[in-house]
Amino acid sequence: MRGISRLEGKYAVTMDLYPPQGKEFTRIQPFFDNLRENRFTTTKCRKCGKLAYPPRVICPECLSEDLEWVDLPTEGIVVESVVEEIGVPIGFETPLVLALVEIPGTFTFIVRIANCKPGSLEPGDKVKLHVFEVEPFPAEFGRETVEIKRVYFAFEPVDPEKRIK
Repeated sequence: MRGISRLEGKYAVTMDLYPPQGKEFTRIQPFFDNLRENRFTTTKCRKCGKLAYPPRVICPECLSEDLEWVDLPTEGIVVESVVEEIGVPIGFETPLVLALVEIPGTFTFIVRIANCKPGSLEPGDKVKLHVFEVEPFPAEFGRETVEIKRVYFAFEPVDPEKRIK
């Protein structure tokens, strides 16, 4: 949106990389509230016990809506990583570091790695949750437009030698 004079001061929803936040716009708002407290959480079904990530509003196993929020570990282990220098999506800085991260005892998923020296991550390296603010989401309530503050997450290397200083 910066550098595109036609969009200056306007919100381009199709170019927004981050989900809307606020209880009026998402049923997983507790996930974002917990991120603000540096907690990494997801939902667990009270009926069948299924732990699901990303957080759900309906259990993918038994279709129950009786879910509870549970904390996940905030540290994980790199299974594999990649550095993207070409084809990086608009809005992300180049190079973009991504990794397949295992959260012990729960899930393995692909996540952005922030504050990382490109090429420094190796399988077995520890990474930790990194919460950051993103641009506010403009929302209309009646005739008034308000900006809803947002946060999102990535992971970053635990080892200070692998972090960008």
